[in-house]
Amino acid sequence: MPVRDRYHENLKNALIKDAWIVTDDPFHLKWGKKDLYVDLAAEKLLIAEKGTEKIAVEIKTFSGDSEVADLEQAIGQYFTYLAVMSRNYPDRVLYIAVHEDIFTDIFEEEPLGKLILEDYKIPLIVFNPKREVIVRWILWNNIDR
Repeated sequence: MPVRDRYHENLKNALIKDAWIVTDDPFHLKWGKKDLYVDLAAEKLLIAEKGTEKIAVEIKTFSGDSEVADLEQAIGQYFTYLAVMSRNYPDRVLYIAVHEDIFTDIFEEEPLGKLILEDYKIPLIVFNPKREVIVRWILWNNIDR
């Protein structure tokens, strides 16, 4: 089993506050002989649409020695999980979750982070770990929550 991220419980609580039901902690993926673990999976009942929205979330702290190396690792992990999920769980959207300060530093102010997000349209959850709230959802389909 993977080691939990520093903000794991904070994000989990933020999702619950936002009316999500955490269904898997962690979310187990299997491909061939490989076992992969996304940090969380959750569902939300969509009353108006009479259905459920399903997500999986990989939490990233970017706490290593190099922001570039952290970004490379996060993007590589995202696309590895996405490849498996698109075949086994096509109804589930995969997000990367980041602390709001990380979002500002790496994805709003840093040109490399902006380039990666714009080119690859990676869905993000931006959260405040202290208040345990979701600050922003970035979906890339011209709609932010």
